[in-house]
Amino acid sequence: MPLVTSKRMFEAAQSGHYAIGAFNANNMEIIQGIISAAERESSPVILQVSEKSREYTNPVYLIKLVEAAVATSDVPVCLHLDDGPDYETCVACIDSGYTSVMIDGSRLPFEENIALTKKVVDYAHDNGVVVEGGLGDLHGDAESDVPLALTDPNHAVDFVAATGVDSLAVAIGTCYGPYKFKSEPTLAFERLQDMSNQLPGFPLVLHGASSVPKEFVDLNNQYGADINRAQGVPEDMLREAARLGIAKINIETDLNLVMTACIRQFFIEHPDAFDPQKYLGPGRRAIRSMVIHKMRHVLGCSHGGLG
Repeated sequence: MPLVTSKRMFEAAQSGHYAIGAFNANNMEIIQGIISAAERESSPVILQVSEKSREYTNPVYLIKLVEAAVATSDVPVCLHLDDGPDYETCVACIDSGYTSVMIDGSRLPFEENIALTKKVVDYAHDNGVVVEGGLGDLHGDAESDVPLALTDPNHAVDFVAATGVDSLAVAIGTCYGPYKFKSEPTLAFERLQDMSNQLPGFPLVLHGASSVPKEFVDLNNQYGADINRAQGVPEDMLREAARLGIAKINIETDLNLVMTACIRQFFIEHPDAFDPQKYLGPGRRAIRSMVIHKMRHVLGCSHGGLG
């Protein structure tokens, strides 16, 4: 099955009140684990790639890995640029075969964000590619005392109308990394409901949405890590966000935690090991299990939203 855009995925997710998982694809084993889970759950999936991963892996290598995944699978797969930093990067990804790109102008003044996003939208739509924009403080900093700049619902309406974006990443209190909250986790659900009411049927996106499961933080620490005060978004909050209009939930930190925990454990239990296949294999299986769990119990997208 060839790569697809996220358009039909989001339409089904909106009508079924579930979310599509957008999982960061950082190497071959992670991609294989994600795709194997999607096949098991009969779920569409978004493989997303950050600019950091493109630079580390090499853009050509990443495309070929995704092409191999698509050639050996029958689930709908969308290839998405995560947090595109500029117009040139978005164009390069569109030209190389991505079916979706995000242009992250969220740090720019409102009018500059509109101008940059519309420029990307015009090029992408001419090439059959969909675009995700961003508005508000999508990155966040749970270690800072500076409050997050949450997305203004009225600005969101104006932004969508002015740019023609196909989806919009909004800030409702999440942030990147394993340290999302300094105290009790809270999300601005009333603000999200307001945006959904003003943009009925329009897909909204949640960045920084890993749950940071305590069992895998503890497993990492048990085998030599030093991860303190890690706290993610509770899974019931993510399900509620999907019910209120979030059609795409980004997940990376949880994948990194579970794979690293398995590798750490393997080396402690097998100090004589040095064959990468021996320690990356368990990591790949752990990724598969994690993604299956997310699809069934967090996103609700298993078997067409019936999981």
